[in-house]
Formats: sequence, structure tokens, C-alpha cells
Amino acid sequence: MSNSSSISHFLLLALAETRQLQLLHFCLLLGISLAALLGNGLIISAGACGHHLHTPMFFFLLNLALSHLGSICTTVPKAMHNSLWDTSTISYSACAAQLFLFLFISAEFSVLTIMCYDRYVSICKPLHYGTLLGSRACAHMAAAAWASAFLNALLHTANTFSLPLCHGNALGQFFCEIPQILCSKSYLRELGLLAVSVCLGFGCLLFMVFSYVQIFRAVLRIPSEQGRHKAFSTCLPHLAVLSLFLSPGTFAYLKPPSISSPSLDLALSVLYSVVPPALNPLIYSLRNQELKAAPWRLMTGPFQKQ
Repeated sequence: MSNSSSISHFLLLALAETRQLQLLHFCLLLGISLAALLGNGLIISAGACGHHLHTPMFFFLLNLALSHLGSICTTVPKAMHNSLWDTSTISYSACAAQLFLFLFISAEFSVLTIMCYDRYVSICKPLHYGTLLGSRACAHMAAAAWASAFLNALLHTANTFSLPLCHGNALGQFFCEIPQILCSKSYLRELGLLAVSVCLGFGCLLFMVFSYVQIFRAVLRIPSEQGRHKAFSTCLPHLAVLSLFLSPGTFAYLKPPSISSPSLDLALSVLYSVVPPALNPLIYSLRNQELKAAPWRLMTGPFQKQ
């Protein structure tokens, strides 16, 4: 057990042992980061500047893109720096900042829950869509998602770095996260906050399952095949993004210790923290013609006005 106040830096898990693989990982992370920045940046620009995109769905998609930008900028730059310069250190303050800014992950889950509610109302209660998802209601839901993520991150960060660090300063992860910093002895004080977070997450998951059960029941009652296909197609991007986000993260934290290994843990952490921000904009743009045309409209709009 190490006193957290006596630690000046942490040692992150190296992505590779050889210099060639380190440079390869740097190039891969650079490509993924550029794809995430470009895709999510275009969504934010299109949603902010395109007046025809000022709908609840695109408003929530803009918030999802913001959470993606935040999560990719929290973990990847330091991993790229360590791979490029063949180091593994991160300062105490930078580690605490990473742990706090990981709130973007919980914000992403909250926004995905709200987007599920948007799909539920649009398919199951279309006549009440304008009332239930007005501009004020959307703003309140987005503010609640970010506020809850901020409070969750603040409480966990403050509590984690006030506890003895059982693993010393060596972390088995390429970024700072609570399971790698604490151990079972320190988890007793963290248990209350973890229980609240798990309950909230499980509640969101139950809400999404219930919503999609109602959505599928409503879609199956649509008489025309074309209508059913159109209704299903509006849910596919959200389901794909949700699966991409939840599957590796759930397996990473709930897998049995007997199959755990550093390489597997590293691959899973990359899948749930790095890959979704890069792929999600592509998933949504492939299924949405308005979003696909928005970047071109933004670039050609000034010339058309002239």
C-alpha cells in the first residue's frame, strides 16, 4: 500500500515492447485520432451551422460527438507520446486529470440513453414528439447528462486519490482508470460510489431494453413492409453504436480472471475507449442522407450565395 501523496508519477502499460511496434502503434493511433477528430468535427459543424439539422436527433448526435472528441483527446495523446518517445511515465496531476476527464465516457452512455428515448418517442408516440422533445426538454436532458457525468467524475476522482494506492505507481493500462489504481483493500471506501454508478448504469440499460422492446412491438404492427424497413433503419445506427460501446467494455470488466491477460486487457480497452469515437460518425453518416450531405453543403454554401 502506497501513500498517494508520496507518488509523483505513474508508469503506464506500454503498447509494445519493440521500437518498431511502438512506432507502428503511434501511426495507428494517429490515424484513428485524425479520423475521430474529422468525423466528429464535421458532425458538430454541420449540427451547429445547418439550420435544417436543428432537430432533437441531431442535437443529441452533436452531444454524442462532443463526448467522443473528449474521450479520444483524454487517453490517446499521452499514449501516442509514450509510444513515440519510448517512455511510459505520466505525472500524478496528469493521471488525476485523465481519470476526471474520463467523464466523457459516462456522458456518452447518458447521451446514448437519451437518444434511445428519442427513437422511442418518434416511433411509439409520433403525435407527441414535438411536445415531449421540444427544444427546452432536449436542453434539459443534455444538461442532466453532462451534469451527472461531471458529478460522477468529480466524486470518483477525489475519492480515488485520497485512498492508499495498493499497486504503487505501476498501472496495467495505457491510461489512468480506477481499477488499475486501487485494489480490493481500498475498494471498501470506493464501494458506495461504485454501487451508485453501477445502479445508474444498470437503470439506463434496463430503460434502453424496455424502450427497444416497445419499439420493436410498434414496428411489427406497421402494415407496410416499406414502413417497417424505414422505422427499423432509424434505429440501426443507434443499436450499432450502442453495441460497439457496450460489448467490449462489459466484457473487459466482467470477464473471469482465468482468461485475463495483459494483451487481451489492452485490446479490449482500445476497443471501448479509442475505436468508437472514430467509427460512430461513419455509422451515422452511412445511414443518414442529410448528415452525409451536410459537410458538402457547408463547404459549398458560401460559394452558392455568391
